[in-house]
Amino acid sequence: MQDPRISLDSTDRALLTELQRDAHATAQELSERLNLSASQIGRRRQRLEEAGLIVGYRARLDPARLGLDVQAFVQVQLARHGSDEGSSFTRLIGTRPEIVSAWTMTGEADYLLRVFCPDLPALNRLIHEVLLAHRSVSRVHSQIVMNQPKGDAPLPVG
Repeated sequence: MQDPRISLDSTDRALLTELQRDAHATAQELSERLNLSASQIGRRRQRLEEAGLIVGYRARLDPARLGLDVQAFVQVQLARHGSDEGSSFTRLIGTRPEIVSAWTMTGEADYLLRVFCPDLPALNRLIHEVLLAHRSVSRVHSQIVMNQPKGDAPLPVG
């Protein structure tokens, strides 16, 4: 199996760090921060994109300003673990916009879901009418986020 990692020099790492801080930065702004020409920045960014290291650019939105006042982590345990059940559950969570990310896990829970809802009744409906209603789900455990002392941070590239 081929190693999916690519070789990065210190300039690549610095560029990736800057792009994670501000993906909207222009090549000129990045060139001033990294002491390279804008054309060098552009070539490096393009190479990192083509290599699949940079997989996209997104705007980070404020959930509270969107009326999404409840953030929760929901652990889901399946009763059956066949490929049909897993595929069916994966399709279900893909249709739900309030589920913003999902992971398959080792341990007691099979899935960990990060969800944003406008209020507790909406979270309750998601859990009872959607997740627990799925034929393969045997148990759901939710944890409501009270505060986030550290926000989603950039990946360590250094």
